[in-house]
Amino acid sequence: MDTCRSLVARVKVKDEFGLKPPPLFLHYRAFKKGQGRHGKSEKGKKKKSAKSVKMMKKKGREGEVVVDGSDIMKLVGNEEVFTSFVDHKFQELDKDRDGKLSVKELQPAVADIGAALGLPALGSSPSSDHIYSEVLNEFTHGKQEKVSKKEFKEVLGDILLGMATGLERDPIVILRMDGEDLLEFVNNPSFESEMVSIFSEIESHDGSLKDHIIRAFEKLTVDQGVPPASDTWVMSNIVRPAVESCSTGQDTVTQDGFVVECKNAALIMAQRLKEQPVIVAHSENTFDGSGIKRLLSNKYELDKTLESAVKNVPKDRHGKMSKNYLRVTLDLLAASAGLPPIGAVDEMDKIIDRTVKMLDGDDGKMVKDEEEFKKLLREILGGLMVHLEGNAVSVSTNSVVHEPLTSASTLLDPPST
Repeated sequence: MDTCRSLVARVKVKDEFGLKPPPLFLHYRAFKKGQGRHGKSEKGKKKKSAKSVKMMKKKGREGEVVVDGSDIMKLVGNEEVFTSFVDHKFQELDKDRDGKLSVKELQPAVADIGAALGLPALGSSPSSDHIYSEVLNEFTHGKQEKVSKKEFKEVLGDILLGMATGLERDPIVILRMDGEDLLEFVNNPSFESEMVSIFSEIESHDGSLKDHIIRAFEKLTVDQGVPPASDTWVMSNIVRPAVESCSTGQDTVTQDGFVVECKNAALIMAQRLKEQPVIVAHSENTFDGSGIKRLLSNKYELDKTLESAVKNVPKDRHGKMSKNYLRVTLDLLAASAGLPPIGAVDEMDKIIDRTVKMLDGDDGKMVKDEEEFKKLLREILGGLMVHLEGNAVSVSTNSVVHEPLTSASTLLDPPST
């Protein structure tokens, strides 16, 4: 079932699917309203928590909500409870009551899993549709045969454990941004110096004073109580209305005028957030080489993982393997080594490229056999570990959540009584 977990890990950090913050099916019931768009990643910034929605398990300081997968772990780890849960779900899906699930009967479960992972609806994108197909194949093993309750339980359990493991490693913090943090920032002595610093970055740009203020808010973060301005709903309903309400009739853009009007706009924005709070899902990934170190230090796990990763790498008639497949194979190792999929984090891609090149892994030559190919993979992993231990890469993501309750996944809904 390693494929299930690597699939979940791959989806978790990919940007190309237009994801909602995964797995939001755990959060939806706490929201009165919402929507859901993948937020903008910011490298190397550790986010402080704004006021959090009161729901699920609370950890850390008062009001902070951390979704860490522990509830899923408890569900799957309790055999009696999980069996009852599966029985209920299976009965819901088994429309013809024949004790097995056809491909058609599995579709609602696959759709729910997609929603749980944060994927857009089936048919919305070829990239996400491919993931739906992979999920279905996990149940059917690529065939059109029906699935027994035992098979359904095994695959569902593994997918849920994959989600829980990912959340345990990279928890999601749910923030309820109601303007209080923004007011605190505006009234702090550091506000003016922060705005002056931002003005020095953007003053060379053409545009009106309002344009400059909007660009300034695009640079502020949840640290200062500002929801992601990259989200179109936030820009249209929070940022622009606040800026438009300011009396910025100046012909020239000056630093003093900029700071004053930024403060006025921020105060209006804080009021709008009080009237219409914005829910933000915040997550962080830090790639520091520790995942690689764990893998390399466990010979049994390393050998098993390498064997699984290289088994489908093409060989010529003499058993030789091309180095051109190293990156593809590294992508298969990513989840086990605590690395992002290739293409998900630009800086990590550059580090991987440099490491592969340093070890002549990009020369297109053949290696004599599978063992030599594995040796090269171990060397690349070792090189990545050394680099990341000294230069960790942090990626933080803030995603605005506004998904209607009606579209939420029902995967973990309890049985009706």
